[in-house]
Amino acid sequence: MSQVSLQKQQESNHAGVANALAAYAMWGIAPMYFKLLLDIGAGEILMHRIIWSSLFLLILVVMMKKWQAVITLCQQPKLMLKLTLSATILAFNWLLFIWAVNNDHLLDASLGYFINPLFNVALGMLFFSERLRKTQFIAVILAVVGVLVQLFTLGTLPIVSLALASSFAIYGVLRKKMQVDSFVGLLVESLLMLPFALIYWGFFVNSPSSNLMANSQHLNIILMLAGVVTTAPLLCFTAAAKRLTLSSLGFFQYIGPSIMFLLAVFYYQESIQAAEFITFIFIWSALALYSFDSFYTMRKRKREFT
Repeated sequence: MSQVSLQKQQESNHAGVANALAAYAMWGIAPMYFKLLLDIGAGEILMHRIIWSSLFLLILVVMMKKWQAVITLCQQPKLMLKLTLSATILAFNWLLFIWAVNNDHLLDASLGYFINPLFNVALGMLFFSERLRKTQFIAVILAVVGVLVQLFTLGTLPIVSLALASSFAIYGVLRKKMQVDSFVGLLVESLLMLPFALIYWGFFVNSPSSNLMANSQHLNIILMLAGVVTTAPLLCFTAAAKRLTLSSLGFFQYIGPSIMFLLAVFYYQESIQAAEFITFIFIWSALALYSFDSFYTMRKRKREFT
């Protein structure tokens, strides 16, 4: 490889790292945005997230000249049916996350997104015939033990965490099987949700904030920013994914839930019981083992091809 090519590759990698850091950092601090809307119900916030995300994504897709891809996608009934299912799961995930953040369950949300990579491993085995390496299997067992500790100590499962992790993992599996451009797919999913959001706004929302004409300009701006909060991290993530390998990108995915955990404990001062903290320790140990295995495997494959 020439010096110029090597320099370009390094610049591309640096840009990829910067975009990955930005994406996961934005996902991590997203709860701070939703905390600004504590007086508004989760359903109404979700409604705004769908409406303004649809608008921002539409602008982005037009600017990126991907409109023809949207038309082509909409002409495939089977694919549209699958996107309807993935949109439903995504809407559930969004709604639950908003509810968790605004009802002092940010720690549960953090745990859910820590668990998510391990759910991905398990679902990869089930749906893509991916074989678990020994270290990965031990990591999954550690995560299961962590959840069981909370079950037997507190008598309850971390339902919110498991629901967030499983719904997002299932959404990821569905999208992976479809092989649809991330922006185009998310736009179509948002447009599929849009009629329900508009119907909900027009006939079911009965709150002081539902009438934008009666709101302060400040509140309306915050509500419209729901679209930016949704699309900006995805824009950075897509830019990072183009420049980094998936294995490299995977090491950044713990930034988001780590920021959420720190916000929950030190900024919003959510209480954490000993059993819950032990669960986190097991999950962190599982992720450390999983990350070590991924890093070791990636280095081994590089050596094989050089």
